[in-house]
Amino acid sequence: MFNNPYTYGIPTMNRIGSLGGFFRSINWTNMLANTSKTLDVINQAIPIVNQVKPILNNAKTMFKIVSAFNSDEVVKNTEKTNNTTDGPIFFI
Repeated sequence: MFNNPYTYGIPTMNRIGSLGGFFRSINWTNMLANTSKTLDVINQAIPIVNQVKPILNNAKTMFKIVSAFNSDEVVKNTEKTNNTTDGPIFFI
């Protein structure tokens, strides 16, 4: 018996062969359409995040203000007034 090596075909490795089948089974049209939809949602969400970000950053200050309204502490006015009785001063 004579074995002709030209009739065997091209040898394939299992790992490369299975990846080739995987890439052929991908529906590229659907993948690109879904990627486009995802990017549209992201482009709409970024401005919302940029608008809400200052509110979240100032939330700490807002809680301090609310707690100051609810507290019973009396704030003393330490501003000094100048009480002179020399009469009115007119600037012309």
